[in-house]
Amino acid sequence: MNTLNHAKAHSLMAPVLAMALIGLSVLFLAGHAQSATLHDAAHDMRHATGFPCH
Repeated sequence: MNTLNHAKAHSLMAPVLAMALIGLSVLFLAGHAQSATLHDAAHDMRHATGFPCH
């Protein structure tokens, strides 16, 4: 029974670690991008999703 729980916990760690790596990568890249680039990307995303921004 203990082996089954260990295997299940181990298999759930891969997606969690992958999402953490993706999230940290996005934060790292956004932190080093120019502010105008980030503003334009957010602005374009708002238009793409139909969210009114101005």
